[in-house]
Amino acid sequence: MTSSTQMDPDGSGSAARHVPVLLKPVIDALAPEEGQWVLDGTFGFGGYSEAILKCGANVLGVDRDPEAADRAAVLQAQYGDKLKFVAGCFGELADIADEAGCAPLDAVVLDIGVSSMQLDEAERGFSFMNDGPLDMRMSQSGPTAADVINDYSEAELVRIFRELGEEKQARRIAGSIVARRGSVPFSRTLDLANVIERVVGRKPQQKIHPATRVFQALRIFVNGELDELVDGLVAAERCLKPGGKLVVVTFHSLEDRIVKRFFQERSKTHAGGSRHMPEQDLAAPSFDMLVKGGVGPDEEELERNPRARSAKMRAGVRTGAAPHMLDASGLGLPRMLAESRSGGLS
Repeated sequence: MTSSTQMDPDGSGSAARHVPVLLKPVIDALAPEEGQWVLDGTFGFGGYSEAILKCGANVLGVDRDPEAADRAAVLQAQYGDKLKFVAGCFGELADIADEAGCAPLDAVVLDIGVSSMQLDEAERGFSFMNDGPLDMRMSQSGPTAADVINDYSEAELVRIFRELGEEKQARRIAGSIVARRGSVPFSRTLDLANVIERVVGRKPQQKIHPATRVFQALRIFVNGELDELVDGLVAAERCLKPGGKLVVVTFHSLEDRIVKRFFQERSKTHAGGSRHMPEQDLAAPSFDMLVKGGVGPDEEELERNPRARSAKMRAGVRTGAAPHMLDASGLGLPRMLAESRSGGLS
């Protein structure tokens, strides 16, 4: 469900103390070398960036979370000019790389979602396990999750919960939220989680909290995460040099489907083909697959960090072909997002 980092037992806030999921397969796929420029589009606590820097490569870190700049300063004190940090969204990574003088890039790594540290920080409002303001904004600006819950229509909430959270009881949950907010608006995470639990119920042995899918949907919606992912993939294709690596770690099926279909479409050489319609040549592949299918955590990592259980890594190598036009309809986007991008090719 979420981007997960592991904190050392001493609880230090140092970037060096946080290990992102799938670190070894990610670094193996990136294969960073001395002198290369790698863009870490979801800098977070600097776990991937530090491992890349230790290999001798340079890092351009990007993150929209204002707290990331402080964590980047810790690594910059150690690595100096080998690390550049820019506050921004990874959907703009091509422009960011150009302006930073790092393009074309040797590699891009994206770790999609919210970090465990953000989840565990109650005041950020991402979690239903720790009471906090119903916020969920990664950039700490713009409309909050509370704004969505209190102001959107019942039909709009149903669609958000169903399409972005794959919540089967979206209509019942939305109806209960609308009925309650009329007298007492929602402002706290546990308040919303408790209402959802009363609607859905919870079996004694149930491991997944009943509010999980609704909170996922709200977080994705508030932060525009899936649109940002699409924009980031397209931007990476634009700014990677031939032979450059694109490595993406996802944490739930909506994200993984988009990444999977992106790589599939860009690595194909033929389309269709049947006795009624011959195969058609496509544009030259812009990526070759670096790994077959998705790579998940091994048993050792799962034992060390259970939050990594849903993580999946996919990776490709940029060819010398021109970037493809993007047909967003083929990426498996939820309908509400596909419709918002339905101007055709983006």
